[in-house]
This record gives sequence, structure tokens and C-alpha cells, in this order.
Amino acid sequence: VAINDLTDAKTLAHLLKYDTVHGTLNAEVSANENSIVVNGKEIKVIAERDPAQLPWSDYGVEVVVESTGRFTKKSDAEKHLGGSVKKVIISAPASDEDITVVMGVNHEQYDAASHNVVSNASCTTNCLAPFAKVLNEKFGVKRGMMTTIHSYTNDQQILDLPHKDLRRARAAAENMIPTSTGAAKAVALVLP
Repeated sequence: VAINDLTDAKTLAHLLKYDTVHGTLNAEVSANENSIVVNGKEIKVIAERDPAQLPWSDYGVEVVVESTGRFTKKSDAEKHLGGSVKKVIISAPASDEDITVVMGVNHEQYDAASHNVVSNASCTTNCLAPFAKVLNEKFGVKRGMMTTIHSYTNDQQILDLPHKDLRRARAAAENMIPTSTGAAKAVALVLP
């Protein structure tokens, strides 16, 4: 097990121990120069921007959870593959991935022999797809439309600041910000 993040181990240990949403972790957490230690178990921390340069094999990593949001194209995410790494799971909508999987909806379509770069879609898709699956199975769905009210994301500002999407330039916690989502398209990837 290893963590790649573009910060130091001390910061990661602090963020793990004291989480605004989940509260204080009921575990002993500390850090040294290149690791965080949780209840005596050491987890190596790497800070590398290029996935092709990550020493995953040094740590016996077989599955990489790609959650940076930067490597959502298969051609980028598959740079993790090789050495000990056999699978990459992208925690966001992806492009050209081998398969998009929503557990409980289409997970049985996953083929370990051929699906090496897997997208887990988005949180919105994971909310909508199980509901849409039940509606489709019980009543049939010809067309659908969805509206989601979503908490703000890392892409949004906490203060009014420049952003390429002027709506997202507004302070996220103080404004209702209309925006688009790819969740409806992603649902079509996991449902027939």
C-alpha cells in the first residue's frame, strides 16, 4: 500500500486524523518524512506528478485508485499499469475506459481478464443509476431527465475568484450555482 499525493506526509496525517465532515479518526495517526502511520501500520507517501514514474512495484501495489481527477482518459490512467500494477480504478467519469461500473447496476459485466482501466463514474451517477435501474426493470424507461442539487466540489471557489466558468467563479458556499452534469450520459453507459 502506498499513497501518491502532491503534499507531505505530515499534512496527509493531519487531514486523515481531523476531517471536517467525518470528524476525528478514532485511531493513532502520526507521520515521518515519507510515511503516515495509522495504529502502528506504516503507509508510504510518494509525491510524483507523472503516473509513469511512480514506483508502485516497490510497494507491491496491484490496484491503483486514480482519484486526482487529472488522469481520467484511459491513455493517461493506463500509465499506472505495468510492474506490479494490474488494474486502475478511476474514481470519476472517464473517457475510453474499458468499462464504467456502478455496483449493484452493472458490476456483473466486469471482466477481470479484459477490463484493466475501470471508471466508477461519478457520485451523482452512483446515486441515480440504481434508482433508474429499478424504474427500468419494473416499469420501463423511454426517456429521462434529472436535476441534482450537489454540494460544491474541489473545482469551485470558496470565495469569489476567477474561474473559466463564470458561474463557478462565485463563492460556492454562498451561492446556488447552476451547472451541467455528465451523470445522465454516464447512466446510459451502465444501463441497457
